Amino acid sequence: MRTSPNRLLATIFGAVYLLVGLLGFLVTAGVDFFATEGGKLIIFEVNPLHNVIHLAIGAALLIAGLGSVRASKLTNTTVGAVYLLVGILGLFLASTALNIIALNGADNVLHLASAILLLSVGLSQDRTPAAHTARS
Repeated sequence: MRTSPNRLLATIFGAVYLLVGLLGFLVTAGVDFFATEGGKLIIFEVNPLHNVIHLAIGAALLIAGLGSVRASKLTNTTVGAVYLLVGILGLFLASTALNIIALNGADNVLHLASAILLLSVGLSQDRTPAAHTARS
């Protein structure tokens, strides 16, 4: 994992998103599953659906990060692309009835920043360990 930025990032992001998903349930007791306004987790709004999504993304990233470089690159790129879409759509949906994951401005900034980082690493080349060659 030390030689793969993709595996490292997927593992760290996976663990963080799993933790955020679990903590989110502490602040969403009594909040409707699809509520357009959720409970506050620090400065981020979450509802139960948002928490489930965090758990699913966290699990996918963590499994990929603990797996292979190829799985990590694919997962980082895929999740990064999805977060880019969510970050852009969130700018338009935040104050509407279509905001079924309780997005707010802080969520949009975080989703866009996560997208940039995940896509940057996911689309980059991983270092490969130098091959051991026999000396003559």
